Amino acid sequence: MKGPTSWRWLLKKQYFLFDGIVCGAKMKQLPFMGVVCTVMLFIIYRTTNYQHQQTEMDSRSNPFYTSKYIGEDTTGLNSLPRGIIEAKSDLDLKPLWTTSSSKSQINVRSSSNLLAMPVGIKQKQNVDTIVQKFLPENFTIILFHYDGNVNGWSDLEWSREAVHIVAHNQTKWWFAKRFLHPAVVSIYDYIFLWDEDLGVKNFHPGRYLEIVKSEGLEISQPALDPNSTGIHHRITVRKRTKIFHRRVYDYRGSTKCLDDSEGPPCTGFVEGMAPVFSKSAWQCAWHLIQNDLVHGWGMDIKLGYCAQGDPTKKVGVVDSEYVVHQSIQTLGGPSATKVSKLEDTKVKRHTVDVRSEIRRQSTIELQKFKERWERAVDEDKKWVDPFPLTRKRKLRRNNKRNFSKV
Repeated sequence: MKGPTSWRWLLKKQYFLFDGIVCGAKMKQLPFMGVVCTVMLFIIYRTTNYQHQQTEMDSRSNPFYTSKYIGEDTTGLNSLPRGIIEAKSDLDLKPLWTTSSSKSQINVRSSSNLLAMPVGIKQKQNVDTIVQKFLPENFTIILFHYDGNVNGWSDLEWSREAVHIVAHNQTKWWFAKRFLHPAVVSIYDYIFLWDEDLGVKNFHPGRYLEIVKSEGLEISQPALDPNSTGIHHRITVRKRTKIFHRRVYDYRGSTKCLDDSEGPPCTGFVEGMAPVFSKSAWQCAWHLIQNDLVHGWGMDIKLGYCAQGDPTKKVGVVDSEYVVHQSIQTLGGPSATKVSKLEDTKVKRHTVDVRSEIRRQSTIELQKFKERWERAVDEDKKWVDPFPLTRKRKLRRNNKRNFSKV
């Protein structure tokens, strides 16, 4: 009787030992599986993080693919493979066919900056001087002809390489809104949107951009020579002992710039005759331009909102590279005479002061721009003013309104 019993006991013991080995192996595998799971989770995290970073990089280098920047529903693009979509452009001229010489020119020439100016034939000589300064720095040149005269520029050697756009009696901001869409100029690092009446004897675009980049200026302008005409704000006047400046102290006039002055025109301000925008700043500034307010009055005060950060740091005036503002007003031509024929063939003539009419219209547009800004701020409940000073002003204004209602 002991034999079978001992045999069964031995079999159970062997099974127990075998099962113990299995359990022990399983127990030993648990830390290993934990390590494997941890590694897999880490790989998944890194892959997801990498994809997110790639998406962010794509949105920065090609931000106009998304509906956020295009301003329209992009579902219409779903029928195209993503890789074929070309959401940006440039203003560089392309040859009708490629030759060995044109291939070498394409490889060498890749403009990274843009100079855009409204021009009239009367300022041809001065415009030529400006363009000659920019061409060696490999700028793309675009001229907005407000007088309709394009043929008069054909004798200039660089004219064939420039882009010419014609629209009679239109302003710089009208042209910019319609032909400098951010998607079109996204290839350019900096956009110079200049008037035609600037003297550039003491200006070098290459040295200017070195300063702008080193100081992190997203919106800037060259300082104005003190002998310039039409100086409206002291902050734009050149400081002889400085390379650049971001603010001004002025105790004269109705607008005093003191130590505690935080907003334009004391700091974070450039004027409209020679602004320079980074790519990111222009993307914002283009949306700030009102389509029907073509003179652009009032917009310079709000440009600091497009500085991609603190305007007291990101907006500045470069002193070492400065220009002369000649304030030559040619848009619209001189005072013209309107003629209207009456039924009795008598002719009645009256003179129109073009400059006065333009100034009157500009003043009207300034008031409209201010009203639109205030209305937009009031209607956008989610918008938070990034600048403390303007928040304080708005709070005081609202308190006054509430007090008057009581």
